[in-house]
Amino acid sequence: MNIFTTKLLAWYALHKRDLPWRHTIDPYTVWLSEVIMQQTRVTQGLPYYVRFVSQYPKVNDLANASEDELLKLWQGLGYYSRARNLHKTAKEVVQLHGGVFPSTYNELITLPGIGPYTASAIASICFDEVTAVVDGNVYRVLARYFDEDSPINQPKGVRLFKKLAQSLIDPQNPGTYNQAIMEFGALQCAPKRPLCSSCPLERNCQSRANNTIAQRPQKIKSKAVRNRFFHYLIPIDINQNTVLNKRDEKDIWRGLYEFPLLEADRILTEKKLRSHPDIPIWAMNVKWTKFEDEVMIHKLSHQTLHAHFWILEGIKKQLPTPWAEVQNFGVPRLIDRFLQKFNR
Repeated sequence: MNIFTTKLLAWYALHKRDLPWRHTIDPYTVWLSEVIMQQTRVTQGLPYYVRFVSQYPKVNDLANASEDELLKLWQGLGYYSRARNLHKTAKEVVQLHGGVFPSTYNELITLPGIGPYTASAIASICFDEVTAVVDGNVYRVLARYFDEDSPINQPKGVRLFKKLAQSLIDPQNPGTYNQAIMEFGALQCAPKRPLCSSCPLERNCQSRANNTIAQRPQKIKSKAVRNRFFHYLIPIDINQNTVLNKRDEKDIWRGLYEFPLLEADRILTEKKLRSHPDIPIWAMNVKWTKFEDEVMIHKLSHQTLHAHFWILEGIKKQLPTPWAEVQNFGVPRLIDRFLQKFNR
């Protein structure tokens, strides 16, 4: 076994965190943990993992859940396509595989929402298949250790790092090795403040020697962030009912609920909003109150949302959703932030 792998496994034995999914090789719960933890800090994702395992202890339970129920439980984690793919995968495992997860990388990767990383994680941890994971943590550790400047968001770089990762994996303990390198990237070789002075790999780390730690891994700059301007109308009728609409178009937050939305190419005044071509009839002759003067900013991976919330009270028309039931709907994080402030 090479010196990199030997030292990595020794470090992991001493420093690994005690996390619930590390006490099982059940592919269902390992899969849940991997999907929930994608682009999510452990401190944020752990409560969601516990709730999902509690509410859906078996893959059949998840397959039989409604999408609304699932999205409500997922609320706040973001990247909602993960939740929808979770649902699709559970249904496919039940319908096509008799409720039993496939046991090989090549079979796992055919399931919806399971890519090379997740397939490698499940196959290695649960079934001892010698297939290396490559996620953000792995890219960072390997790029720094070997001072490799191939961009990790280009096909050539992806292939190079996959080959490199595969050459280092411990064939006797592939699951342990994969968890070790991911944990090392999360705790020791962190993105902004790596603990180089206490790193067991420091002596052989090429980026440390070449002073290129901050430049690794390399990425080609992605497209510019898109700015969007949302104006939410919060109608409340005389019986304390409101309106929630389900987002079903091919856009962000598909399947979640939101208040009536007017989108524009900039933040609009009340006067401009009142003359908007899509304004509902019930919003025309009632009092409008801006909830906060300050625009609420919500950042997504390639979009920045600028939102204002307008409270419309005293509406005589009967609206469909009792305000007390709003909390039962799965809503985007932006709407949840508004509700937390408004309901105080």
